[in-house]
Amino acid sequence: MSILVNKDTKVLVQGLTGKTGTFHTEQALAYYGTKMVGGTHPKKGGETWTSGVDGTTLPIFSSVAEGKERTGANASVIYVPPAGAAAAILEAIEAEIELIVCITEGVPVLDMVKVKARLEKSNSRLIGPNCPGVLTPEECKIGIMPGSIFSKGSVGIVSRSGTLTYEAVFQTTNEGLGQTTAVGIGGDPVKGTEFIDMLEMFLADEATQSIIMIGEIGGSAEEDAAQFLIDEAKKGRKKPMAGFIAGVTAPPGRTMGHAGAVISGGKGGAEDKIAAMQAAGIRVSPSPARIGATLAEVLKG
Repeated sequence: MSILVNKDTKVLVQGLTGKTGTFHTEQALAYYGTKMVGGTHPKKGGETWTSGVDGTTLPIFSSVAEGKERTGANASVIYVPPAGAAAAILEAIEAEIELIVCITEGVPVLDMVKVKARLEKSNSRLIGPNCPGVLTPEECKIGIMPGSIFSKGSVGIVSRSGTLTYEAVFQTTNEGLGQTTAVGIGGDPVKGTEFIDMLEMFLADEATQSIIMIGEIGGSAEEDAAQFLIDEAKKGRKKPMAGFIAGVTAPPGRTMGHAGAVISGGKGGAEDKIAAMQAAGIRVSPSPARIGATLAEVLKG
């Protein structure tokens, strides 16, 4: 089993004709035949896109709504520049796409505030922006995560950090644990999906036997997730977990990396987040290089 995506997921690409969209679509097609069913461009509807790698040809539609109607797509991935990314997300929401994955970095916060308000009144789920995407091993790859480091297994991974998503995947592969699904939720302060949403799915997924959660300084998402896990454990819902908090050395008031990594008002610091995660029963790794080993130690008892 998996969460969010599987071998039957049909993906539209918003921004397919650009350099980034082309490269990552070719990578997705090469990954166990991920079902990339077409692209969208308001001025190129009716044209086709051809992969320079294997010659695969995909149709270009004028809108997401048209693409969904013609292909049955239930997911979209957005490789649109920052200025147009919010409009692309809103278009996918209007078309009632179930899963929207926005890879774009640098989307204006005010744009995302508008998107968030519309998202809450819809049936769509947004992953991102500023995220590496979602991947279920040997089934479906949406985004920019390197498929070669994945192996089918039992660990669910959720992370605010793109790079550390890859680290957790690589390390759990090397530990012989493998993954059910890895989700990079992105580090921006306003985004679609938070830790709690993903943890809820992983707790409900029978194939996911353990979970890795990687947070960053800034905001309160990790503390909120820790409280959620404490509450769920009281109901008998609990799985072995390891975690890590990135940005330990950042001084208060300083942004480190992601726009969401801002410490203010005595909240959002690494020590508070680590303490909250430990209180929720998460074994926090002392180093990003030991995330996989830390989970392996938890599983060994």
